[in-house]
Amino acid sequence: MAKIKVKKVKSAINRTLRQKRILESLGLRKMNQVVEHDDTPSILGMINKVQHLVSVEETK
Repeated sequence: MAKIKVKKVKSAINRTLRQKRILESLGLRKMNQVVEHDDTPSILGMINKVQHLVSVEETK
């Protein structure tokens, strides 16, 4: 399974509670924090909901 790196690039201030919880469930708390996840449909769905707050990079 492929891995992806997710980096929080924008603040969650003034965002909906749902978006804040999605960031939390991805493991992103601080600005410029990077986490690595498997490329699963559930993770991709969460990233899609907060795509304006994060950047995504595929790794091998």
